[in-house]
Amino acid sequence: MSELLHVSSNPHVREENTTSNIMFDVLLALMPAAVFGVWHFGWHAALLIAVTMFTCVLTEYIYEKAMHRTVTIKDMSAALTGLLLALNLPPELPVWMAVLGGVFAILVVKQLFGGLGQNFMNPALGARCFLLISFTQAMTTFTHVDAITGATPLATLKAGGEVDVMNMFVGNIGGTIGETSAVALILGALYLLAKQIIDWRIPTFYIGTFAVFILIQQFAIGNGLNLEFLAAQICGGGLLLGAFFMATDYVTSPITPKGKIIFGVALGILTALFRLYGGSAEGVSYAIIICNLVVPLIEKVTLPKAFGR
Repeated sequence: MSELLHVSSNPHVREENTTSNIMFDVLLALMPAAVFGVWHFGWHAALLIAVTMFTCVLTEYIYEKAMHRTVTIKDMSAALTGLLLALNLPPELPVWMAVLGGVFAILVVKQLFGGLGQNFMNPALGARCFLLISFTQAMTTFTHVDAITGATPLATLKAGGEVDVMNMFVGNIGGTIGETSAVALILGALYLLAKQIIDWRIPTFYIGTFAVFILIQQFAIGNGLNLEFLAAQICGGGLLLGAFFMATDYVTSPITPKGKIIFGVALGILTALFRLYGGSAEGVSYAIIICNLVVPLIEKVTLPKAFGR
C-alpha cells in the first residue's frame, strides 16, 4: 500500500517538448534567414555561421569535460547560440573575431554562471555587445551584395536620407547576416508561434510599443503619420530578429504573463530611444540585455498571489 501512495518529487506536470526539441525548432525557424544571408552575402557568411556554431559547441564540450560536468551539447543550446551570434555579425567579419565571440558567449556568459538556465543575459547578444565594444569598426562595417561597403538603411534614415522599404522587406540591403530579410524572419516567427514555442506577448508588445513611440516622435517633429518611416524602422536592423528569436529566450525573459507584457513594453521604449536619440542607428542588442538584467525584478512584482491569501 505504501508503494501505491508514494509521490515523487515535483514537478508533476510533464511537457512533451524537451529542451533539444525546442532548440531544434528555433534552429529550424532561423533557417530561412540563415539561408538568405548566405545567398545574399556569399561564402564568407556561410563560413562565419559554420565556425561560430562549431566554436560554441566545442567550447561547451571542453569546459564541461574539464569541470567534470555532464556534457550537454546534445541539447543543441550551444549550436543555437552559435547560429544566433553568427546572424548578428557583419558578413565580412574576420573569422578569428567570430571565434572569440563564440568562446565569450559560452564560457563567460553561459557556463561561468552555471550553464543552461542560469545565464543572466542572452549569450549571443552578450557576445555581440562584447565584440561591438572591442572591435567597433569591424562590427559596424557592412558590405552589400555587390561587395560595396556602405551605410545600412537605419544609418541612412538617421542621417536624414531616404530608403527603399520594399528592398528592406525582401532583404536586398546591407546589414548583419541574419537581419536583412524581414520576410525570412517573419516566416520563421510564424513557425515558432504556430508551434507555440514562443509566447506572443513579448514580440507583440515589443514591436507595438516601438511603433507607437516612433509615430509619436514623428508627430512631435511635424512629420505626421509617417508610415513609411515606421515600416523602415521595423524592417531595418535587428528588431524582428531580436523580438522573435532573442527577447523570447526562456531563460532571460519573464515567465509571468504580466511580466512578459512589461518586458515587451520596456524593450520597445528602450529600442526607440536608442535608435532615435542615441549615437548609433541601432539599439536592439543593448535594449534586450538591459531588460534581461531586470527580469528578476519584473517577475517579483508580477508574481501571482497564492490562492486563498
